[in-house]
Amino acid sequence: MAALQKCVNSSLMGTLASSCLLLLALWVQGGTAVPIGSHCRLNHSDFQQPYITNRTFMLAEEASLADNNTDVRLIGDKLFHGVNAGERCYLMKEVLNFTLEEVLLPQSHRFQPYMQEVVPFLAKLSNRLSQCRIESDDQHIQRNVQMLKDTVKKLGENGEIKAIGELSLLFIALRSACI
Repeated sequence: MAALQKCVNSSLMGTLASSCLLLLALWVQGGTAVPIGSHCRLNHSDFQQPYITNRTFMLAEEASLADNNTDVRLIGDKLFHGVNAGERCYLMKEVLNFTLEEVLLPQSHRFQPYMQEVVPFLAKLSNRLSQCRIESDDQHIQRNVQMLKDTVKKLGENGEIKAIGELSLLFIALRSACI
């Protein structure tokens, strides 16, 4: 009985100490009760919806047929260069936001009916990642995103078509980085 009481007391003391440390950490952060990096996560279930997954890939396939530039890859090794695994969701959030605002919305009249179904889905993911931040300097990430943006802008409408054609890669990269 004494051993059980000693075990419970030591467990209680550990819990109490952990709670004190948590309260101290919250006080230092100004009361923010969110663990670091917790906003850089998406639900696994978002990527297990066969219908929207199929529509996303069909949209990408349809746009790929209109893409005549096979020499350029937007979502590939260059995009991830110098970005560690813990920062990849933040990187993909930045790419997703650019793709939504600068590519999909201006091209929303094309590739129907897929576009009208995929854009709200991607906007929902973007909204869920809206609080995703990294604590360290993000210049290297912004530089990589800016290179992607510059490539799309340099290619003009063909760059936008290419970005839409790579939505399947964006989908896979988001799933890989943010789950």
